[in-house]
Amino acid sequence: MSVPTQGSGMTWVGRSIRRLEDPALVAGQGHFTADLQAAHWVRFVRSPVASGRIDRIGVPPNANVITAADLAGVKPIKPMLHKFSYVPVAQPVLAADVVRFVGEVVAAVVAASKEEAEDIADRVEIEIVPLTAVTDARRALAAGAPVVHPEAPGNVIVEGRIKTPDFDATRASAHTLIQFEAHSRRQNATPLEARAGHTAYDGATGRVTLTCTTQMPHLTRTAIADVLGMPESDLRVIAPDVGGGFGQKMSLTPEYVILVWLARRLRSSVAWTEDRRENLMAGFHSRDQVITLEGAFDKDARLTALSADIIANVGAYSCFPTTCGVEPLMAMAELPGPYQAQAYDCVSRGVVTHTCPMGPYRGVSRPVITFALERLMDKAAARFGIEPIEIRRRNLIDRFPYKSATGLTFDEASYRQTLEMAVEHIDLPAFRARQKQARAEGRYLGIGFSTFSERTGYGSPAFAARGMEITPGWENVEITMDPSGLVEARIGSSPHGQGLRTTLAQIIADEIGVEPRQIRVVHGDTDRAPYGWGTFASRSLVIAGGASLIAAQKLRTKLLKIASHLLEASAADIVLEGGMAKVSGTDRSLPIATMARQAYYQTHRFNGEIDPGLTEIGAYDPAGTFSNACHVAIVQVDIETGHVAIEKFLVAEDAGRIINPMIADGQVHGGIAQGIGNALLEEIVYSDTGDILTSTLADYLPPTAREVPVIELHHMETYSDASITKAKGVGEGGAIGAPAAVINAINDALAPFNIEIDEIPATPRKIRATLRSAMEKRA
Repeated sequence: MSVPTQGSGMTWVGRSIRRLEDPALVAGQGHFTADLQAAHWVRFVRSPVASGRIDRIGVPPNANVITAADLAGVKPIKPMLHKFSYVPVAQPVLAADVVRFVGEVVAAVVAASKEEAEDIADRVEIEIVPLTAVTDARRALAAGAPVVHPEAPGNVIVEGRIKTPDFDATRASAHTLIQFEAHSRRQNATPLEARAGHTAYDGATGRVTLTCTTQMPHLTRTAIADVLGMPESDLRVIAPDVGGGFGQKMSLTPEYVILVWLARRLRSSVAWTEDRRENLMAGFHSRDQVITLEGAFDKDARLTALSADIIANVGAYSCFPTTCGVEPLMAMAELPGPYQAQAYDCVSRGVVTHTCPMGPYRGVSRPVITFALERLMDKAAARFGIEPIEIRRRNLIDRFPYKSATGLTFDEASYRQTLEMAVEHIDLPAFRARQKQARAEGRYLGIGFSTFSERTGYGSPAFAARGMEITPGWENVEITMDPSGLVEARIGSSPHGQGLRTTLAQIIADEIGVEPRQIRVVHGDTDRAPYGWGTFASRSLVIAGGASLIAAQKLRTKLLKIASHLLEASAADIVLEGGMAKVSGTDRSLPIATMARQAYYQTHRFNGEIDPGLTEIGAYDPAGTFSNACHVAIVQVDIETGHVAIEKFLVAEDAGRIINPMIADGQVHGGIAQGIGNALLEEIVYSDTGDILTSTLADYLPPTAREVPVIELHHMETYSDASITKAKGVGEGGAIGAPAAVINAINDALAPFNIEIDEIPATPRKIRATLRSAMEKRA
């Protein structure tokens, strides 16, 4: 239960108040990029082949078509790491000499309408001499494989290695070794709103305003200004309402660079709206990894050593700003997860191929490494003849702070407690009895567990450890109370559906004694908000929330000083509550709005002891904190069709202090839905020649309400000093744990057939193929 802050009688934190941002959205009054009209519309002409040399671009008569030849002085996009054997490769804004994936932008058509631009684009002739393509990362590593970039002759552009000194001896003394290969196929984040951009040129100032569907407005401005060689002050970037991002919209895209270039060239407005086919082809992909994993266990089924060979297919180019290292390096650093193994040996490589570049997607590598690690635990449980929950009990972290084999410090959490909470609510003995009866009737039920850690809210120290040239992490928040008493909080984070306006308002309201609806949160506008790093990696509530708390505490201190003067009482005896400053134990009070007016218009009354106005700034840059959860899935597998029905999904989650339980639940639910899609349905498929075979939603199948069951959710709240608000991130956990729980449940259901599925997604076709193979072997 929340306790009022000293000097405040408010307890908004912990309440499920309705989201302040929703009324405009549900009434159709939101502001989206694609709503904006423009004098010129752009259609991009994309490569139809995965690898080839551009021989000729034929332009229709009188058409305005921009090619690489027009972009003199425009730099390529070239993100940098300074560690891990990183090979920097440049992505041209428009392909000049060669193309490296189907969907790469070759030309931009400019016309007076969307329709006209599309018609002209269809008539642009691109002659490309095809070259041999490689789309599979393991094939790209083979001797004689096609080289994607000449500067990376072996196709490896980032490689991390770690080996603890005791690994060899610990492995050699193991009672049992279990090795297998886990494979996560390629995904697309598939946000409801695809990418879109609109640029407008201001003739009076020479400035350009880019409105776009980005998660990182300030860094988008910095990056585009650098690429175009323009002053950053000449570019304003606005992220209005954004229909989902999930990481796909945090990386810089060549299309936005072209839009800004065109606005400056044409001195006009220019717009582009991506269609779904473009998004599936060229909107950053994710997840494509193969992990060869080995676990060493002692005689009591305790994991003593862990080794892994991780191959991440990072696509044709490296994404800006995180670089392609975001997947393989996170996998290496966090693979040991919530288990106590201290002996660790890992090689993790990012491999370029002739496929769409990879970018962050909700959870980044953790859905994959959690899937691999949780499959290992279930395999070990079967080998030792114990329940999956028992092997987790023996291995989960239970002392804090805990330092992992890779040097990460785990703060206070509840790994074992959430496991036990989940087991209690799922009633495992009752399920096993029901499962036995169902098998006797020819029905195949299974239960799967997934316990995991979620590193959240990490600031610049975590990114600096990767050697990033651009090191994100910190956040600033500016809070101003105007003379009317209304409050404006300007943040560098850029929410796109997470409910951050509401949760930050709740934090601020508790500190300064007003209601959340009196607080306007301003974000997503580089002219209005302080420089910040946007929204990604379950960071906003922890870091922007921490900065908001610090700024609000400073503002509260100033308000108490003002009240002390005006009420002639000690600041220690004054409480800010319900829009009033009250002297405890008396009937003396004063509206906070009156105090605000005095702070601007009656400053002489404070004898120079209080600065004019009511504006405070908070900055926060934490090391990070770990959320944790246990997911449980119960499924029924139809062995005749391979269809998987999820009967029940239960979560025991610990994300520290819950600022708004309703919003937290929504975040977990959404992540689980995406995790179910990851486990059962979603797969980007390329042919051997690099043609993309899943470029429509008839081929690429996101989950629907039919596939997602009612989710039973239980919260714990473990407070940690690693977070100033005591809140931990919750945005990615649903997507991290769900795939492993579902796949473990499928394997449990199919245990009578002595088969194992170690690949996601487990589609009906793959399940049937595995069953057929097992039956043929029996025959």
